[in-house]
Amino acid sequence: MSAGVGRGAAGPAVAKVELRLSCRHLLDRDPLTKSDPSVALLQPSAQGRWTQIVAQKKVTRPLLLKLGRKAGKSTITVIAEDISRNNGYVELSFQASNLDDKDLFSKSDPFLELFRANQDGSEQLVYRTEVVKNNLSPVWEPFKLSLSSLCSCEETRPLKGLVWDHDARGKHDFIGAFSTTFKEMQEAFAQGQAQWDCVNPKYQQKKRSYKNSGVVVLTDLKLHRVHSFLDYIMGGCQIHCTVAIDFTASNGDPRNSCSLHHINPYQPNEYLRALVAVGEVCQDYDSDKRFSALGFGARIPPNYEVSHDFAINFNPQDDECEGIQGVVEAYQSCLPRVQLYGPTNVAPIISKVARMAAAEELTGEASKYYILLILTDGVVTDMADTREAIVRASHLPMSIIIVGVGNADFTDMQVLDGDDGVLRSPRGEPALRDIVQFVPFRELKNASPVALAKCVLAEVPRQVVEYYSHKELPPRSLGTKVGEAGPSGAP
Repeated sequence: MSAGVGRGAAGPAVAKVELRLSCRHLLDRDPLTKSDPSVALLQPSAQGRWTQIVAQKKVTRPLLLKLGRKAGKSTITVIAEDISRNNGYVELSFQASNLDDKDLFSKSDPFLELFRANQDGSEQLVYRTEVVKNNLSPVWEPFKLSLSSLCSCEETRPLKGLVWDHDARGKHDFIGAFSTTFKEMQEAFAQGQAQWDCVNPKYQQKKRSYKNSGVVVLTDLKLHRVHSFLDYIMGGCQIHCTVAIDFTASNGDPRNSCSLHHINPYQPNEYLRALVAVGEVCQDYDSDKRFSALGFGARIPPNYEVSHDFAINFNPQDDECEGIQGVVEAYQSCLPRVQLYGPTNVAPIISKVARMAAAEELTGEASKYYILLILTDGVVTDMADTREAIVRASHLPMSIIIVGVGNADFTDMQVLDGDDGVLRSPRGEPALRDIVQFVPFRELKNASPVALAKCVLAEVPRQVVEYYSHKELPPRSLGTKVGEAGPSGAP
């Protein structure tokens, strides 16, 4: 099993730790057969117990009965191993030929077990195939394993394969074993020589002419690399941020001190506070620190017609601003020149960014990903169109962060955040990915920068990786598709 241990960073960095449990000298609770033990692992409210296990790597404790007495010599051992380096999974297919016959009146019923060597010298079962009945040349079903499970992402870590003749009573007959590494498996498969003698040491010692108890053949190996968010950023993927600000009348007259857009030269209003706090977090992700800055829901000059998609610097040909400070200056300049109106339609701006993302998708590279940051004071008016736009955008390289400004009831906005289920368009089409993160700013206005970053950008790295993995696009520096096999099955 694996458990996550947070690192307390401003992103989703999480250490994955595999816990292996074993018991010795258990009490026998069955009169005619041996006990069938299972372990229930409960997480206590205190965090210290877990840190102890991870720090010590291996912990052995006596097992206790209900009244606190020791259960004889029974002990439980928990071994922890860091598997954070998981960078993919592998598909394997095995078959065997000419296995020893262990049954008198029929042929063997073979199955294969794969073990990896642990850091402490013990061995861990990583996979057990199904049983193939009455067959000395079985073909086992293909299976998938993460590299962390197979070899702890260390391709030279020793692996062992054991072949058994299945017995219904649990007393399986040993046929033979072979040793290898994942690196050796890849090299041998690339050369068309991925087969190993299945050796029974007992027979090997007794018979000089003994060669093997059969041959195990690796018939297929496909390695699928899973890249991290950092891999894509280091590979040259640029993050482009767009800010969209709600200029609807529900925010209140900017001349009124109760307005969320109140103009006060001595104190920032709610939109400025949210823009600076959240924008500075997003700015660290933006490659060139230039933000597209848009507004919606206002009557704008010169004709004072309602617009749901206008550049707040009033330059439609270049709506970008230099950093968050540039967005702040454009907002302060724009506010006195527009008339707050309505309704609160956000689908047009989602669709505008989606068009840029769609053009980027055509490049077939992991070169640019779009983040749309929407600041709004309440529930959107065009909910049906917004759901439709989000579902379409879920197929594109973009994410949406909606920040709720003020004290309105944002319950309906949670519908757009797919955390409680898959968002669907009015036609019933499900979103391909969860790309929306809703954040009520009132709960974070006094939060530390680290806590704010963790909340606002908690899902973006995962969303980036999900998109490019779905499209089978690797970081640009690698140049081959995710999961694309070379001669050895490796991408």
